[in-house]
Amino acid sequence: QVQLVESGGGLVQPGGSLRLSCEASASGIIFNAMGWYRQAPGQQRELVASIVIDDSTNYADSVKGRFTISRDTAWSTVYLQMNSLKPEDTAVYYCYVYVFKYNKNFWGEGTLVAVSS
Repeated sequence: QVQLVESGGGLVQPGGSLRLSCEASASGIIFNAMGWYRQAPGQQRELVASIVIDDSTNYADSVKGRFTISRDTAWSTVYLQMNSLKPEDTAVYYCYVYVFKYNKNFWGEGTLVAVSS
């Protein structure tokens, strides 16, 4: 029904920047929200940022002022611009979309972000 393909992860030094992209493909399905979670080793998955159908956004306190979520006009791609990266941002980042019609999140396979000197 919904396929999500993430890109943009990698290794970056502290203070650096990365931009994650997530392209969603679906036929005739409206996405009510899009966003990113992350999961660090030994940690629970946590919400990083989300954008909902009215374009309001929500961020984890730990990334406010450093990360910016955005989308394209077709609601087919969601981006996460990550600046001033810290080692504690190291995690696998998962893209998701929420479909109200099914009351369900659909997930990407994840992309690794590693922040290290």
